[in-house]
Amino acid sequence: MLKKTLLFSNRCSITTKYEQLVISSQTRNKTIPIEDIGFMVIDNPEIYISIPAMNLLIANNTALIICNTTHLPHGMFLNLNSHHIQQELFKHQINASMPLKKQLWQQTIKEKIKNQGILLERITTSKNTFEFLASKVLSGDTSNMEAVAANFYWKSFFEGPFKRERFGSYPNNFLNYGYAILRAATARALSGSGLLNTLGIHHKNKYNAFALADDIMEPLRPIIDEAVYTITQHYDAQELHTEIKAILLETLTRTVYFKDEKSPLMVALQKTASSLQQCYLGTRKKIKYPRLWN
Repeated sequence: MLKKTLLFSNRCSITTKYEQLVISSQTRNKTIPIEDIGFMVIDNPEIYISIPAMNLLIANNTALIICNTTHLPHGMFLNLNSHHIQQELFKHQINASMPLKKQLWQQTIKEKIKNQGILLERITTSKNTFEFLASKVLSGDTSNMEAVAANFYWKSFFEGPFKRERFGSYPNNFLNYGYAILRAATARALSGSGLLNTLGIHHKNKYNAFALADDIMEPLRPIIDEAVYTITQHYDAQELHTEIKAILLETLTRTVYFKDEKSPLMVALQKTASSLQQCYLGTRKKIKYPRLWN
């Protein structure tokens, strides 16, 4: 079932009644079945949300995202008890061997570079060497082909000079917002598969509570890059506003492809997370990443 993605940017009160989310404002009242909600973004400091509403959202594995004063996603609430054999899965994840983690990271970076190359060809209409770069990724990406590809990718992506930086100038702010939404969606899928988001394959920053989500979202970043590129071609605004946020949120419902099927990205992420779980359990050798374009 395709879950709803909700963005709240105006002042309102969010409570619950009879398993329904109740949204009350000065102009209207509205109810939404909580079981239908996959992602909820709170982007106004004057929004009130009740603890019972939060608990019901989390119990239904809804990713509840809170934005800061600059309107960027800042924090997230996730279900910490969402799988029936979670302790067993945690044990396998914690005890994963270094060779396994290096192989999983090699697969991940290969997919990322391939997707970057495909998108760059779609934008520039010129052939590139990203398929070759992907073939040179070693176990654990010890030759750092990810950085080699990224250097060329960002130099060629936007018209004019651009440097990809977390706190950089426009359109970094659009990319940051999109990546934060993708990160939340990935974390939700991993949590739903009983995996510990804090324990990454490659990312190891001790202050990062979502290291595994940061790992697994890497090949999917180009889906955000494409959305931001399209926005820059059609909008003059350099500041995030509600319409642009809505466009970036819609990437979660965009169709992606597996070998014999297609699905919205938020559903595909669940398949990817489940395949990673199987890799940790030893019943599978490769992560099942979707193709971003058919």
